[in-house]
Amino acid sequence: MKVMVFLANGFEEVEALTVVDYLRRMDIEVDMVSITQEKQVNGAHDIPVLADKTIDQIDQVDAYDGVVIPGGLPGATNLRDNPRVIEIVKEMDGNEKLAAAICAGPIVLQKAGVIGGKKVTSYPGFQDQLSHGIYQEDGVVRDGNIITARGPALAVDFAIEIIDYLLGQEKADQLKKNILYKN
Repeated sequence: MKVMVFLANGFEEVEALTVVDYLRRMDIEVDMVSITQEKQVNGAHDIPVLADKTIDQIDQVDAYDGVVIPGGLPGATNLRDNPRVIEIVKEMDGNEKLAAAICAGPIVLQKAGVIGGKKVTSYPGFQDQLSHGIYQEDGVVRDGNIITARGPALAVDFAIEIIDYLLGQEKADQLKKNILYKN
């Protein structure tokens, strides 16, 4: 399994790095991908993170099993306004691969046109920008290959849902046990 996590200046650190950490713990290969020419990306709370690749280095999208879009502002709007990000999200969805977004991140899925008729959630206040989806107020929502979550406090649940989608319930339960997760 191989997943890319997009990083744009202003991304929500907890949402991005929790997913990267927990997926890697389950032996899922994760590439943190900067959408600029620079590998260093600054999070919304001034935490610099060194990406594994830049978006220009992604030449084989089909080598990936999914894409994860963290929220944070202006990170989510920077992702939404990047044509290559939108192209990759469309390709993932077109191949019925994972397209996951948290917090403000689902606005990227909306722009890519991949949430039509699907149940989605987001950080409160973004529901009006998700008019193609069927809005839910649940913490984490999974509808087919689309997984969305509300915000930073749900980053662990979001990562667990992604692991369940990619590797199955047994592996998700294994992670829960390993991290002392209590629901």
